[in-house]
Amino acid sequence: MHIHILGICGTFMGSLALLARGLGHTVTGSDANVYPPMSTQLERAGVIINEGYLVQHLQPAPDLVVVGNAMKRGMDVIEYMLDTGLRYTSGPQFLSEQVLQSRHVIAVAGTHGKTTTTTMLAWILHYAGIDAGFLIGGVPLVNTTDEHLQQVFAHSSYLGAESLETADTQSAFDGYFVIEADEYDCAFFDKRSKFVHYRPRTVILNNLEFDHADIFADLNAIQTQFHHMLRMIPSTGRIIMPAQTASLEDTLAKGVWTPVWRTAITEQQASANQYKQGENLKEAENIDWQAELINEDGSQFKVSFNQNASSNSNSNSNSNNDNNRSDTSSDAQLSASVDWSMSGIHNVNNALVAIAAAYNVGVDITTACAALSAFAGIKRRMELIGEVNDILVFDDFAHHPTAINTTLDGAKKKLTGRRVWAIIEPRSNTMKMGIHQDSLAQSAVLADHTLWYEPAGLEWGLREVIEQANLNTAANNVDESISENTDSRQPKQQVLSSVEAIIEYLCTHAQANDAIVIMSNGGFEGIHQRLLTALQSPSA
Repeated sequence: MHIHILGICGTFMGSLALLARGLGHTVTGSDANVYPPMSTQLERAGVIINEGYLVQHLQPAPDLVVVGNAMKRGMDVIEYMLDTGLRYTSGPQFLSEQVLQSRHVIAVAGTHGKTTTTTMLAWILHYAGIDAGFLIGGVPLVNTTDEHLQQVFAHSSYLGAESLETADTQSAFDGYFVIEADEYDCAFFDKRSKFVHYRPRTVILNNLEFDHADIFADLNAIQTQFHHMLRMIPSTGRIIMPAQTASLEDTLAKGVWTPVWRTAITEQQASANQYKQGENLKEAENIDWQAELINEDGSQFKVSFNQNASSNSNSNSNSNNDNNRSDTSSDAQLSASVDWSMSGIHNVNNALVAIAAAYNVGVDITTACAALSAFAGIKRRMELIGEVNDILVFDDFAHHPTAINTTLDGAKKKLTGRRVWAIIEPRSNTMKMGIHQDSLAQSAVLADHTLWYEPAGLEWGLREVIEQANLNTAANNVDESISENTDSRQPKQQVLSSVEAIIEYLCTHAQANDAIVIMSNGGFEGIHQRLLTALQSPSA
């Protein structure tokens, strides 16, 4: 079958194209922006890419057009597709019909941490020898000599085995597919959340906050979409989620027919999560999975599963691999430890739900923890991209106040003794609309210095918001988060209107032993390499 994908160079659609090639289809595509690394990956897989959205790209007619959610009515190519009666579908529907129908789908949903958690879970399963398929919205970092892991995680999607055999090879069961379950809509003709198409049997709900203000009116509208997904999880499935998360509990209150495992970090300090209201989770009831920090920065922690925590925990196991698990025991408590290169309370939370999901499909806790101890992370998630004159430069995808705060919390704890700079582009549609403007300054309070980028055309006054926050801090004169590394002669948070100005400011003020964390969900006008080049200049 000849498939043409409109919007092929996006992370989701590009990954979908690779899966379609793996299924044996002929794949072509169009996109307004064709550039590496996605274009290179696709071309190596035999995908023909056309730049721009031209009617000619649909001539001769493909058997099926897969329409990305950036496509709109009024575009010539869309009007031609409709007028000529070409067969078309959305990316999520294509994935569901072509790949997921025959699989045990493990979906990772939530406002934050989807890409990281999906990659962690896929990594654990392959480390344990389970040939699971996956589709993630990022590029894994691979630091291993294992050739299988190198090959599988060279791309952001992998088809995996459609069916798997039990340990005694006497029977087979559905293969697994791990997917990043996005709540964004599917296409101009299908405004439901993508994950509604996936029909998962196991679901991780990482968290839930208001985001995507361009398509959702409020948090309740997002919770309704999550509820639609929960209605499709079988009673023999499993939901895994952090304890004491009001927005998720409210969603479950709309109706849940599936057993739930709840996770928590024991004795979680308010300072470790100070942007949110800090709660001591040690006293929480019905905690099935717990992580106990060994190092404050989250680089080492102990994982424990309490099989007797709640009546839900053991009511229905959907694992086909229980007989493969080496830690099956009559003991009520099972545990192991993770010692890895990652940091941050948010990543400990991500790891905990990933380990629980892996355990639910047959991976013992010891193996899962060993897998994460060998996990190198994800591109654009506190990725160290360079070091110049003892100045570290990191790239991070954070684009929501909560993600900014948790990223900086992990950075400050891991990079002890270094001044931490936060360089932030408010690029997401929700940020551009100013929905989170009241919480922006507070989200970056852990940084020693913050530079906000105010691009031309922003519809609200970022500069005024940050300047008012600085005035409030000065008036109160009690900013306990200011560290000894902060230069009191400079405002702690500043707004600059060009990338050139940001680079110039950093070259003037950054010093040896500093760490610069660049946060954006886009390319940020190439600031990463431009900054590294500028810092290497003798005049810097």
